[in-house]
Amino acid sequence: MSGLGSLRQLLQEAHHARPQDLPEMAMRVAPQVGATAVVIYVVDHQQRELRPLPGGSTPARKPLMIDGTRAGQAYTRSVPCPAAEDEGAGLWVPILDGVERLGVLEVAAGTPLDDRAVDDCMTLASLFAELLITRAQYSDMLEKVRRRKPMQLAAELLRGQLPPLSFSTGHVLISGMLEPCYDVGGDAFDYAVNGDTAHLALFDATGHGSAGGMRSVMLVSLALAAYRNARRLDLDLIATYHHIDAAIRDHDRSGLITAVLAELDQRTGRLRVISAGHPSGMVLRDGQVVRVLPTPTALPVVLGDQRPPLVIEEQLIPGDLVLLHTDGITEARSPDGGEFGLDRLVSFACRAAAEDVPLPETTRRLVHAILDHQHGHLQDDATILIAQWLSPAPPHADAEPVAAPTRAPLDLPDS
Repeated sequence: MSGLGSLRQLLQEAHHARPQDLPEMAMRVAPQVGATAVVIYVVDHQQRELRPLPGGSTPARKPLMIDGTRAGQAYTRSVPCPAAEDEGAGLWVPILDGVERLGVLEVAAGTPLDDRAVDDCMTLASLFAELLITRAQYSDMLEKVRRRKPMQLAAELLRGQLPPLSFSTGHVLISGMLEPCYDVGGDAFDYAVNGDTAHLALFDATGHGSAGGMRSVMLVSLALAAYRNARRLDLDLIATYHHIDAAIRDHDRSGLITAVLAELDQRTGRLRVISAGHPSGMVLRDGQVVRVLPTPTALPVVLGDQRPPLVIEEQLIPGDLVLLHTDGITEARSPDGGEFGLDRLVSFACRAAAEDVPLPETTRRLVHAILDHQHGHLQDDATILIAQWLSPAPPHADAEPVAAPTRAPLDLPDS
């Protein structure tokens, strides 16, 4: 861009910009980055297409598949990618909110862009990422563009409660995905980072298929609220389990939710897990499964007053992945009845983790592998939540010193 004045002008315009104003704002700034056009594409909910935002003087564009295109390469790799030969001398730039992938910018140009122009395009993409996030909070336009078909009421209720699909502190990276997008049952995931602790949770409520999945979604919505309430009360992992259990039991004694609750210390890599009747998680290291976490270590939610939960501890090393999933992953069946199974999940997870792509892309490819196994028609929700410990976080000024762990990982038999 031609100096700070252009950026300042764009920021001033953004204060009062509506979502439908964004395509024209992108077009107006195009000459300042040496482009003939700048087009915003947002990703659809299934992360299979990049869909253009129409409006203003934006040239007509069609949706682009993520797999097999230069635009998709910029999206999957989260780095700028030169346009294909038949696309001119332009550039595709990922639109990122941290590590959350929102879409791409098409920067059409008649001549190749120099390094300064590429940097300007990345700055522009960052600004539009902020605008897409904030404008989506009070308008339905962006949400409608992202949808490829109508969303059922249960899915509408649940998806509004989920956190962003990806997040990073620089020391821990978290990525989740839930399918099917448009007609969910009772699966949900949540996470938060408070101080040195990354909190992770996965829920699977009974009642799939009843009243369009609404009963299970109501149960899991209550579980999400109770989980967040417990975090904000600074309850420990065991107290959090009991807090959720009591909330569900008081509301619906016949309801049943399996869950995984976990805490990861960003300073030490210590992982603490309660598995309440849920499928076992696993730890991947260098593209291999090094630990299958014991399960169950607690009874499903609403039965928590019958047996005390057990917290499992596992010591991670930098680079380790913790993969949590619901039973809709392993129990997914192909049209001929073949089960996806744990062995196939391990194989796909190891392959995806070894492909040297960003963690959100690992999650996307893994979920799509399950969908492809069932030819796109899931019998149950399929949800994955992956956390990667990247490096020890520095201690806060008021934090107590923590000695580096020296013991071997806790070795408990699977149950």
